[in-house]
Amino acid sequence: MNVQKWLEEIRTSPVKKPMPILSFPSVQLLGCTVQELVTDSSLQAKGMKAVADRVDACAAVSMMDLSVEAQAFGAEARLSDDEVPTIVNHIVETQEEADALVVPEVGAGRTGIYVEAIRQAHELITDRPVLAGVIGPFSLAGRLMGVSDAMIYCYDDPDMVHTVLKKATQFLISYIRAFRDAGADGVMMAEPLAGLLPPAMNDEFSIPYVKQIREAVETENFLFGYHNCGDAVSRQMESLAALNLSVYHIGNAISMNLALENLPETSLVMGNVDPAGEFCNGTPESIRAAARTLLEECSVHPNFVISSGCDIPPASRWDNIDAFFEEIETFYQNA
Repeated sequence: MNVQKWLEEIRTSPVKKPMPILSFPSVQLLGCTVQELVTDSSLQAKGMKAVADRVDACAAVSMMDLSVEAQAFGAEARLSDDEVPTIVNHIVETQEEADALVVPEVGAGRTGIYVEAIRQAHELITDRPVLAGVIGPFSLAGRLMGVSDAMIYCYDDPDMVHTVLKKATQFLISYIRAFRDAGADGVMMAEPLAGLLPPAMNDEFSIPYVKQIREAVETENFLFGYHNCGDAVSRQMESLAALNLSVYHIGNAISMNLALENLPETSLVMGNVDPAGEFCNGTPESIRAAARTLLEECSVHPNFVISSGCDIPPASRWDNIDAFFEEIETFYQNA
């Protein structure tokens, strides 16, 4: 797929199809558990296809499972039937452990399952781009060092953090290239832990590594998108804008208008209906109102694409998801 043409068509079209991060609720369509989904490439591909058949989104996105890459490095992931996997330990506490950390091959842990899922999804879904999902470099480093500890290490032991970041970056480049080779039309990188950093620390511990990864993987026909749902993102706009990415996906911790006013007009800027508050715990009426309000506020920006603020939880109600799409269709019909 010519992703540059796809991006330009969205920017110039008066009607914007939404692109929520909608993957894990496929368990309800497939009748499987989350644990079964995250350990089976065929189920993931079938789930992405089931979602694509159900809703008219502008792209199909894979699981935003932020445990996969850390597990490949040797961290322990907790899997459950109902919840998204999480990392439950950390494996780097000293410079010596950082130096000894081995960069895994793509295929370690469950990474091979996720690459194969994209390969199969690419064959099943032919009417829209298929986007893989990966974690960002600082968010991966945080899972290897401990999320809270990583923030402290940025002050107390920055050399160790950079050692881990360099290895995380090396792996992520290889992992994303594997997705590209498997047929993905692009990647959405989730860097939420960096969204908690003060601007200067984000500029040191995240932005340079994101830039390095983007430059190593992005091509004319493979887009690089960036997701951040941290509440410090509003103070990081200058650095994020300087990346000049094709796609920014913004969480609901900040104002969508603020993001649109500060990020490049040539980029698609997506967000940010509350995934937990509305998709999971709202009602069809409340999510319609939330979507309508956001569209009324932000659709004056031609590069705005309505989305969820983050990954939609597995237990989110499909009547809420359907209402979200129906409200968007109605809005543009009446615009």
